Amino acid sequence: MGSSFHWSFTHNQPAFLLSRDWAFVSRAALEPLQLLPGLWYSVPLLLILTAHEFGHYLAAVFYRIRVTLPFFLPAPTLIGTLGAFIRIRGPILSRSQLFDVGVAGPIAGFVFLVPVLLVGVSMSKVIPGIGHQGDLVMGSPLLLRLVEWVLFPGVPDRDILLHPIGRAALIGMLATALNLLPVGQLDGGHIVYALAPRKQLLVARAFVLLLLPLGLLWEGWWFWAVLLFVLKLRHPPVYGQTPLGQGRKRVAAVALMIFLLCFTPTPVLP
Repeated sequence: MGSSFHWSFTHNQPAFLLSRDWAFVSRAALEPLQLLPGLWYSVPLLLILTAHEFGHYLAAVFYRIRVTLPFFLPAPTLIGTLGAFIRIRGPILSRSQLFDVGVAGPIAGFVFLVPVLLVGVSMSKVIPGIGHQGDLVMGSPLLLRLVEWVLFPGVPDRDILLHPIGRAALIGMLATALNLLPVGQLDGGHIVYALAPRKQLLVARAFVLLLLPLGLLWEGWWFWAVLLFVLKLRHPPVYGQTPLGQGRKRVAAVALMIFLLCFTPTPVLP
């Protein structure tokens, strides 16, 4: 997929044309060297995913919680992956430990995401209407629009063809926002439970209900609402219930800001 993004960028074509993309995959199977330009996309995307997972990992190691190294999930999707995850194999003994392990991933990923985004947008092109062409058009989170506004003042997003590095940052933003959904054992669920364990289930239910009207903007939210409900909205209990201090509450505000900057109600435009 990275190679396809690079080819479409160099030829001034939309990022997603499914017939072209599948044909490109077939050609690349016969000529593997065609895959090398895909590093412009895959390396920065894996860098963001790795930073996110190692944020969790290092926080867990700090508290001597048994944890695995990251697992990566390559998959034949339109972004080339299903992301990455780690497995916590030991007990988390307090709300502060849970908070630190949960919030470390999104913050670490965001720290790496921002420079990737700045570089990717700076290398992008202005082609009238190109951003809203193709079989699939991805929405623009607030952070992407802010960076485009700074680097391409007065240019609407529909006229900007993202460089593959910028597209990796876009996928990283969407992954960050999904991880910060305040439900169950997602990173956002960890943070909400650590802040207010008695209100966690109420917040999770309210957010899943909010996804239902959002599904009118992007039908994928209905899938996520069902998936999150099946995976359980309630966060498992943590033994230590000492409330968080003001410092961690300020970090939670930073995590909320990251969520708002990376979230878009329309990850895929209708």
